Amino acid sequence: MIHNLQKSTRNIAVIAHADAGKTTITEQFLYFSGQIRQPGNIDQGTTQTDYLPVERERGISVSSANTSFHWKNTRINLIDTPGHVDFSADVERMLRVPDAMILVISAVEGVQAQTEILWNALRERHIPVLFFINKIDRIGADTESVIQAITKELYIRPLPLQEIRSEGGNIEKPTLLWSVENRSPLIVEQIVESDEILLNRYLEGNQIAFEELDSQLIRLIQNRTIYPLLFGSAKLGIGIEDLLNFVVRYFPDSGGDPAKPLSALVYGISHDKTMGKIAHVRLFNGAISNREIIFNATQGTTEKVTQVRRIFPGRYEDIGIALAGDLAGISGLNSVCVGDILGDADVPIEIKITTPLMFAQVKAVNDKYYPALAAALQELSAEDPALEFEWLREDAELQIKIMGWIQMEVLERILADRFGIEAKLENPTVIYKETPASTGEGFVRYWMPKPCWAIMKFRIEQGERGSGVIYKSVVPINKILQKYQNEVEKSINIALKQGIKGWEVTDLRITLVEGEDHSVHSRAGDFTVATPMGIMDGLINTGTTLLEPMIRYKIEAHEDLLGAITSDITRMRGTFNSPGIHHGKFTLTGEMPLSTSFDYPVKLSSRSGGKARISTRFSGYLECTDEQGILRPYKGISPLDTAKYILKARKALQ
Repeated sequence: MIHNLQKSTRNIAVIAHADAGKTTITEQFLYFSGQIRQPGNIDQGTTQTDYLPVERERGISVSSANTSFHWKNTRINLIDTPGHVDFSADVERMLRVPDAMILVISAVEGVQAQTEILWNALRERHIPVLFFINKIDRIGADTESVIQAITKELYIRPLPLQEIRSEGGNIEKPTLLWSVENRSPLIVEQIVESDEILLNRYLEGNQIAFEELDSQLIRLIQNRTIYPLLFGSAKLGIGIEDLLNFVVRYFPDSGGDPAKPLSALVYGISHDKTMGKIAHVRLFNGAISNREIIFNATQGTTEKVTQVRRIFPGRYEDIGIALAGDLAGISGLNSVCVGDILGDADVPIEIKITTPLMFAQVKAVNDKYYPALAAALQELSAEDPALEFEWLREDAELQIKIMGWIQMEVLERILADRFGIEAKLENPTVIYKETPASTGEGFVRYWMPKPCWAIMKFRIEQGERGSGVIYKSVVPINKILQKYQNEVEKSINIALKQGIKGWEVTDLRITLVEGEDHSVHSRAGDFTVATPMGIMDGLINTGTTLLEPMIRYKIEAHEDLLGAITSDITRMRGTFNSPGIHHGKFTLTGEMPLSTSFDYPVKLSSRSGGKARISTRFSGYLECTDEQGILRPYKGISPLDTAKYILKARKALQ
């Protein structure tokens, strides 16, 4: 019965730098497939996938949206992702879901910083990618330059399957170079070069059937040997039909076996006024049906499904059962979180493309809404774990991590629209980190007041920049039982959340070198309590150095502004490489601290009358002085205040 229900399906995502035209492409897909009567308009706020009020007003996507439609007897499940870097955490979560991607690049703006980041993530994900050069109708379109930039900056030579005879202004529909009627010799050569038997037949002058060559092209695309490229104008609907035909013909089927045990990934969370929490799930194997009890492998729990739905923008459709290869909205899983695995853990690994570099305080305009605001932020953080909501109850402070100014404004609007809470995100602060300044030891003797016993000595050493936290133990289990050592290892990251300057500690090696437990007095919790005390003692002995986040930038502007912009960068403690100058414009690249430059895009736009362009991306953390950074007091009770800390850990201090 399950096998009879299964149909041909494509799971794809449209991904791009901001303003490349992803949402417009999605609208045209829905229109061409008959899902809607006319394509929506971003400027008019009528698009299907940008359905939130803030999205329609701003004309940008702030969260990924699912939709589903049919083309040539094939169901296409499509995810339209945000393009703005402030919402790239959403894109990061979506990377594990589709089986193939359409990477959109503007024919005018070309390859941008976010394009490169996305491309690197797609290569790491090992899935087929189609390049779609959009906006060929716009003045300034230069498709040949874009292809050259793809080759130079993304280190791949895409294979155009079309040619265009005009661009910018009045344009014609691109001509297919690969069909039964029109077989480009260049494409034929690319195909036969990949197979020795085909190549020999071709060199011997034998006629090879189109169907055989096309089957080989499908394999090459799905094996990521060839990255095809198409052209079009989503705004005018040009190239959309060819794009849809390509998706059905050359992208892989969603695959999976519905008869196998369930293997599924929770890639998103939303909330419905009637059904409550909705888990957005990609099924890789197995099936999920109404009223079924399923196992959450991440949490080790089971829950009962109340409803299985197909997901559309802003609405759902009850389908009763979801099969391997499908995307679905599952109701009833009240404890589920983003990233949870349902059933077997045979799912794609997580790929990191973004790091929140600032945090902000969230305050209700009216203090009486403080509890409601905390609840709302908990709900939003469940949907977007990158927010890392923190409720500092002792200080009555609510904090979230953010990517930038636009995200702050959008979150304020969502709190108002969805939760009816007027709130402000204030005091955006760059997230610094700490690292040991030298090698040293930390010691803890936690044996009073009994019953308790945990004695440990840690060696703390500097690590390589970007190495994170490396922990090991050289203490034998006859000194500290393994179950207690496990508690130490689990507590290390918690102990490093705040260092002696108030920031997370990273890039270090920690070794448990000595210690002992007690056969009568020791409990596992004793080592959980003692670990932060020993680590903090060690950090006092090593001292710490502040690390600040650095961004890599690319600025394009008229050469008259070169002197002023390089002066700006120098004042911001930045560095720059030798500029490239071409046709009266320059391109400048380099690095600068986020703390001195997070508002520079606005200043640059003002200085250049909006004609200069800047793109940035996180490049890593570098050392800075205490004067250049920010020192913070310890939030809560520091492990250095051992008496109060122990009382708090034992819940004897309120």
